[in-house]
Amino acid sequence: MTSNVNFRMRVMFFAHHIFKTTATTSWSAALKKAWQLYRLAKLMRHGVVKFYFEKVDGSARVAYGTLCNLPAGITSRKGCKKAPNFGTMCYWDTKKQAFRSFRVENFIAMAV
Repeated sequence: MTSNVNFRMRVMFFAHHIFKTTATTSWSAALKKAWQLYRLAKLMRHGVVKFYFEKVDGSARVAYGTLCNLPAGITSRKGCKKAPNFGTMCYWDTKKQAFRSFRVENFIAMAV
């Protein structure tokens, strides 16, 4: 597979999960949110990004996350291959200095 197929598949998996878990969301709204999540992950691979999501208790959370320049040895799990989970997005929280995750359907927006 080429990289073009992989990122499109990832967006479609996100959109499908959002569409099936939220009954009020239309397919176009699910696709829009999935593309926002893809852009968020892409930006987090290059630096720290400010974004907002809804916590499980209903309150909004402001997060500063990244997927680059992680502390040494934090992600080394030899021989551990997990299937990707398209229901959550994991990131390194720069304020808490720990990995955090949120449900993709609870994503609100990304700060510009």
